[in-house]
Amino acid sequence: MPDRYFEPEDVEPLIPRLTEIMARVMAAHAEGREARGWLEAEQQRITVAGGGVVDQAAWRTARERLERCTPAVQEGLRAIQGLGGVTKDVETGLVDFPHRRRGQVVNLCWRYGETRIAYWHGLDEGYAKRKPLP
Repeated sequence: MPDRYFEPEDVEPLIPRLTEIMARVMAAHAEGREARGWLEAEQQRITVAGGGVVDQAAWRTARERLERCTPAVQEGLRAIQGLGGVTKDVETGLVDFPHRRRGQVVNLCWRYGETRIAYWHGLDEGYAKRKPLP
């Protein structure tokens, strides 16, 4: 059971803050994914070659980027949780808020870039099944 149920008018004043937080989370996540991808590709290159010379400076820079991004993402997710939201997808910026609709618990659904709460979906449904609020 959630600690609190939200109405659209409860969440809408949070949207500027959600937008700010999610922009940081999405940017840090993308940067971390890029750094992780480079590290994995470099490791694969060395493995396939049976060894090789590693650009230590580039490796260190990628590791530092990844290590810097991870806490930034985690901090942003905690901030969203502190607002009462549950982050569903960092890449697209999806956040749900528990809501009671006609006696059932459902989720109000917000996506990065939206300026108001206009959709909801059942607990066992996701973004693809969201429905417009009246």
